[in-house]
Amino acid sequence: MENRVVKIIAKKIHLFKPRDFGTTYSGFAYAHKIDNEIITNDTWPDQIGPLKTNTALQYDKNFKNVVEWGFPALAKNQKKVKGKSKNQTASKPVEHFKLHLSNIPDNEKPVLPKGINYKKAITDYLKCMGELIKETIATRWPNVKFMEQVLIILTVPAVFSDQAKAIMRECIYEAGLINVKSSEKLQFITEPEAAAVYCMKVLKEHNLDTVGSMGTNFLIVDCGNSTVDLTTWQLLENDKLEEKTIRASGFCGGVYVDKSFLAFIARKIGSTVLTLLEENHYGELQYMVKEFCKKVKFLFTGNKEEYKTVELDLEYVCPIIKQYVTGDKLEQLEEDEWIIELKFEDVKRIFDPVVNKIIKLICEQLNNSGPISAMFLVGGFNESRYLQKRIREEFSSKVKNSNISVPSQPVVASLRGGNRILTL
Repeated sequence: MENRVVKIIAKKIHLFKPRDFGTTYSGFAYAHKIDNEIITNDTWPDQIGPLKTNTALQYDKNFKNVVEWGFPALAKNQKKVKGKSKNQTASKPVEHFKLHLSNIPDNEKPVLPKGINYKKAITDYLKCMGELIKETIATRWPNVKFMEQVLIILTVPAVFSDQAKAIMRECIYEAGLINVKSSEKLQFITEPEAAAVYCMKVLKEHNLDTVGSMGTNFLIVDCGNSTVDLTTWQLLENDKLEEKTIRASGFCGGVYVDKSFLAFIARKIGSTVLTLLEENHYGELQYMVKEFCKKVKFLFTGNKEEYKTVELDLEYVCPIIKQYVTGDKLEQLEEDEWIIELKFEDVKRIFDPVVNKIIKLICEQLNNSGPISAMFLVGGFNESRYLQKRIREEFSSKVKNSNISVPSQPVVASLRGGNRILTL
């Protein structure tokens, strides 16, 4: 295995970074070379507060112009858009286009609408985000010359090939974020490397920054929305990190809990109805998923004593369903007044197939890496209290002093870590 060494620097020029341009969510942070304060953006179209927004686009009906991007492109409540259907000029949202740069089989890559190729989608999304980045920078530092004084560090998956990075560079150029394709104002860092640098601070907070042949080894479990990546690092002298073992990864991120929830819903309304909703009312379906995340997914702890059954009102979250459900399922839902109960065991069954895959990945990585001094849980899905609970139950005895930590703002660990690196 080729060892990777990451060097931390203390000084930077103006530095801004669109996140890792994630498959499902994206974001950016920025810092000035003088005070080095890292600021994570939390202002998005139709949203204030979240540190990332959806990696999604909605085009007009001819797929020429972007109508919405980010959160507004998804999760629409039918009651709120009722009456607009006759004049509807938008198309079905386009998302997950980043997967076309991965090495997964072609039949597993998302089908894009006719007239939209993945390079156009990536470029259009980065152009939209780029406009927001430029507006943000101009607000804070009005005299900054973006093309001359801003260094963009883009986090990418560890498995990205040189060709994938070249395509990203081309798209970033076409999006107007660099003035020449070969610009040194754009640099890449892998997500595991950026997350490792972010966790360096936590090592020091726990007095674990010991170096040498028997120095600190630590495992980063990065649970994103789509993928889970595990990397074991060793701390070396002069603030360097060396990758200790071959990294492991799997498709078992938070979005698979959402898919498990939809499978639960399909058992209530019928799989054919779910398919029709996905094909014809995707925004409304995503609104229902959003309600599940807000009321259940983000709050579930796995403690039965404190759990209260959640009622999901289909008539409110996705009223279009009533036009499709038939037969025995219609009779049952009408009897229940279109209320679906999510009991403790239901939610546990939704989570466990995904969580169990993550537990298995961690087991395998620990078997390969040997003793570790700390385990860091980063990535958006690691904000799940149930996932944290399961990981601690399984591995506290296998980590020195049971040191399993969730750093501040785990959802943007690689984003903030990338702002502390200049060269690899």
